[in-house]
Amino acid sequence: MQTASFTGFIRTLFYILAFYYIFKFLAKLFLPLLVKKVVEKAGQNFQQEQQRSQGTSWNQSPTNDEVIYDTKNEKNPRETKKVGEYVDYEEID
Repeated sequence: MQTASFTGFIRTLFYILAFYYIFKFLAKLFLPLLVKKVVEKAGQNFQQEQQRSQGTSWNQSPTNDEVIYDTKNEKNPRETKKVGEYVDYEEID
């Protein structure tokens, strides 16, 4: 059976603190570079998506300058609001 010793506790505490400060120091050095790379990559992806969407919208537009109107609903417009009865009146002097 092992028992905990004071020197073992101090050694463990020293390793934890050393790891913490080394990690903190390395994060200060490399984290800005890592964030910069991620932001650049996201910007490139955004530009590619934007170019791809603009390219597809240009390809889908009609090339022969033809305008098509949908006339099915113009003949029978759908009544959307039901208001009361219309009363025409004249003012009497």
